[in-house]
Amino acid sequence: MLDIQDPAPTEAYEDPISSDPRTFATKVNSWVPHDIRLTDAWFPMAHSMSVTKNPVRRAVYSHPVYIWREDGNRGVASEFHPSEGLSAAKSEFSDARGRYPAIEKYGYVWVWLGDPERAAPEHVPNIPYLPEEGGLPAHMLGTVRFDCCAPLSLENLIDLTHADFLHADVVGDEKMDKETVEVFHDSESITMVRTCVNKSVAPVMKIFGGVRDDVQQVRQVIRIYLRSHAAIAYGRFSPGDNVQLFHPCVPETRDRTRLDYAMNTSNVSKRNPFRYIMPKASYKVSRQDSSMTSPQSPRYMRPEKRKDLHSPLDEAGQKYRVLMLALAERQAKGDFAYRDNVSADCSKIIGYDGK
Repeated sequence: MLDIQDPAPTEAYEDPISSDPRTFATKVNSWVPHDIRLTDAWFPMAHSMSVTKNPVRRAVYSHPVYIWREDGNRGVASEFHPSEGLSAAKSEFSDARGRYPAIEKYGYVWVWLGDPERAAPEHVPNIPYLPEEGGLPAHMLGTVRFDCCAPLSLENLIDLTHADFLHADVVGDEKMDKETVEVFHDSESITMVRTCVNKSVAPVMKIFGGVRDDVQQVRQVIRIYLRSHAAIAYGRFSPGDNVQLFHPCVPETRDRTRLDYAMNTSNVSKRNPFRYIMPKASYKVSRQDSSMTSPQSPRYMRPEKRKDLHSPLDEAGQKYRVLMLALAERQAKGDFAYRDNVSADCSKIIGYDGK
């Protein structure tokens, strides 16, 4: 199953970002995130440590997913509880037994939603700072939920500047001497890189991380793998410790997102409280994000004449919208081919040096 090669693209790919500015603006403002449903993708459905011989239930796009271990220690996934067998008509996304392709990597059980014959390990997104065999301790893992669709949550995430205002009490305010923003993309991912000179020290690092300076040199990166709705967030802070977060937004339904995150703070000294406290900051940050996205989410489901308003710093978010819409349009036409390799090492683009 996992050795099947991708089908050839059905038509030549035209980068939607390079289209006419008017066309681009029209696409940006036609954004209805609840309508986007992408398949032929691996979704990180559960932390490996939470999967045992007793089935756990998850969902992706409202499709039930039961995950458990069998044959010693192998993780498997099915549309049906193992005690029920094929108790109803199965979907097109599982095999004759009602099972989804599943693979274990980076400390997650990944489940393929799409044509089972096209499942391949090279379509698992690259996460350079998570150990491939997993094994992070429990205090570096957690689960939060958002009452909004996954694309809306990720659109919020890729705007790194929002943290200065919404999460100032955790990662610092907007005060700095200079800021530059770069955005890179291909057909399967988008990356925003933000570099800040003499930025106010993140309070969580000053209080718990031992940073005594008043300013930091900061490089923050968000890289989103479009199909999997999964993001890596990597921050380099000097002085201070690097932040290494995996932020997968699994679309449980069109209105609810599950985030089983992993924050690898193994690079931080065991004597430094930041190693243990920073992963738990996700619970505070997620509540702050939900305060914005939860009321925003239903507005996309009602008729609205007003256009979305954007600032010059919204480049990454606008391009994310257009790339997601283009991918959904390709799939609607029957084109599920990967044109770029999501498993390629992205260490260079995010600035990860192995530390």
